[in-house]
Amino acid sequence: MPTVDLVDETYLRAPIRRVAEVVHDRSRWSIWWPDLVPAVFMDRGEAGIRWNITGALVGSMEIWLEGYSEPLGGVLMHFYLRADPTAPGSATEPAPRSDRATSAETVRWAKATKAQFWALKDELEAGQRRQERSG
Repeated sequence: MPTVDLVDETYLRAPIRRVAEVVHDRSRWSIWWPDLVPAVFMDRGEAGIRWNITGALVGSMEIWLEGYSEPLGGVLMHFYLRADPTAPGSATEPAPRSDRATSAETVRWAKATKAQFWALKDELEAGQRRQERSG
């Protein structure tokens, strides 16, 4: 079982195609996960992406986009991170961790990920509100 096993969901009031464009924008990946090197192993188009990851963690990561029909609309963005911290000086060798360190690592990743996805939510929903006012 991976040391870091994180599941998160964020609702975004934006069209699924717009959310998918942002998720597929490789320049954002280094902002969202600066100490990870994601390698796509399954591009699911508007449904999301699955990655193998190396760097500070080694394992897998996924964003799954679940679109909602009108009148609600929007997207539920599911995020999965299943990985182990790497040994110092290695991008692939898992490092043994104590239970306390494991818990702290999971909390750190949960907070960092949520902050990035809330920023994305603010960005996309601000654009959506501007479109609604002008339309």
